[in-house]
Amino acid sequence: MKFTYKIVVLLLLSTLFSYAQKPIIITISNPLKIDREFETIEVSKSALGLKSSDVLEKFGVREVGTTTFLIAQCVDENGDGITDLLLFQPKIKASASKKYELLVNNDAKTDEPVTYCYSRFVPERTDDYAWENNKVAFRTYGPVAQKMTEDKVKGGTLTSGIDAWLKRVEYPILNKWYEKYTTGTGTYHKDTGEGLDNFHVGDSRGIGGIAIKVDTTYYYSKNFTTWKTITTGPIRTSFVLTYADWDAAGNKITEVKRISLDYGSFLSKFEITVSGTTRLSAGITLHNNDGKTEGNSKQGWIDYWQPIDDSELGTGIVFPKKTMVSFEKYMNPKKELCNLYALLKVKDNKVVYYTGFGWKKQGEFTTKEAWENYLTNYASKINNPLIVKIK
Repeated sequence: MKFTYKIVVLLLLSTLFSYAQKPIIITISNPLKIDREFETIEVSKSALGLKSSDVLEKFGVREVGTTTFLIAQCVDENGDGITDLLLFQPKIKASASKKYELLVNNDAKTDEPVTYCYSRFVPERTDDYAWENNKVAFRTYGPVAQKMTEDKVKGGTLTSGIDAWLKRVEYPILNKWYEKYTTGTGTYHKDTGEGLDNFHVGDSRGIGGIAIKVDTTYYYSKNFTTWKTITTGPIRTSFVLTYADWDAAGNKITEVKRISLDYGSFLSKFEITVSGTTRLSAGITLHNNDGKTEGNSKQGWIDYWQPIDDSELGTGIVFPKKTMVSFEKYMNPKKELCNLYALLKVKDNKVVYYTGFGWKKQGEFTTKEAWENYLTNYASKINNPLIVKIK
């Protein structure tokens, strides 16, 4: 038994030594003439040449020639209990490239990095699903809130629109704000220095909700019916929301949203799986229609810059190339039905877009021009992704 144990230990040490001596090289190149950061590289275990039995958490990524490991996150994409995707965020100068090495990280710190990218189901506030990173926060609403509204019970919410929480601090606030609400020790509708929720959704699309237009009418789903959290961590949070089948002028529509939010980004990524249509629209609410709408079909974005209380807010949606067909400012006698819509192609039952906001009080976007410059650069980056080569 002792002899067998020694063989196993020696084989394990030999494997780890082999990894340490022969790091996997990841070369990342930037094809654009702008500096890149806060973009997530994701590499699968198979792409890295690792065996299915290898434990991804034992590996780290660092720039070649340095001794400091980057913050990384391992993700179990298929829910089998084994992580199969590695995430990290490099900084790459314009038209430049860098080499990184993947190797066993024997010096990994015992303290976990702060989970800036976080999401969860919130049963204590009816049944919200909320998510945030270090820049922005969002939420949407579940079946209990829908039933309360349909039963005319006070406190319900009936909408598949996306709400925005205007935070202006880097640290996480979701749990703190919900605790104030549920304990009665405060309210997230008043800014005490961290931000607030003063963004009304109602029947609107909020920031990035979808709809389908038939003739002159927009149709959309009700609240989500089920949820599943995929990951939270220092780099990304992601989750899946499913919706009951809904009707668009006689067309049966199925809808599943996979939403993710990465560290440093003001935009959530929406991956919509839909059947029953070849076109759908993504919208942003016009609220009081006292702001300025803009759209750029060539670059692939729409936005709305509006006054909000004693500040200003930019909302927007960015699309991969050849996704947006057109956009329109849709007006209706009912204020909450007024949205800026982008008409999108559905390809293989899927649509992908990125949606979010920039609040003037947060500090990074103090003008409409600054916000639109961010959207322009964001579109350029998703259409010209960082090039990853693994050796």
